Amino acid sequence: MRRMVLGLAFGMFVVSSLPLTAEVKTVKGEVVDQACFLKDKANRGADHADCTESCLKKGKPAALVTQDGQVYTFTGKFADDKNAKLVPFASKMVEVKGNVSEAGGKVMIDAESVTAAK
Repeated sequence: MRRMVLGLAFGMFVVSSLPLTAEVKTVKGEVVDQACFLKDKANRGADHADCTESCLKKGKPAALVTQDGQVYTFTGKFADDKNAKLVPFASKMVEVKGNVSEAGGKVMIDAESVTAAK
């Protein structure tokens, strides 16, 4: 009986940590180094571009910050290989199309495409 209760509790934990929703969206914002931005919201834009590029090249988590301040953590192929596909967009405004999901209080985007914003 105890094993069954523990098994059910573990199963509920696993299910609760999965993304609740996943929908394809196109989101416009700036590519930033997530840690630097969350430490100080001023760590963005042209004045912070060299640091952002350096951090992304090291494989630090990249994020997209929208004009209203929403932060989307990049996941998937655009986060692979130390953000190789995102480095050219460091500190630039982009449009990202991808699957948006939320888990553990974080919003993530598994990008299908990233293009310079129009």
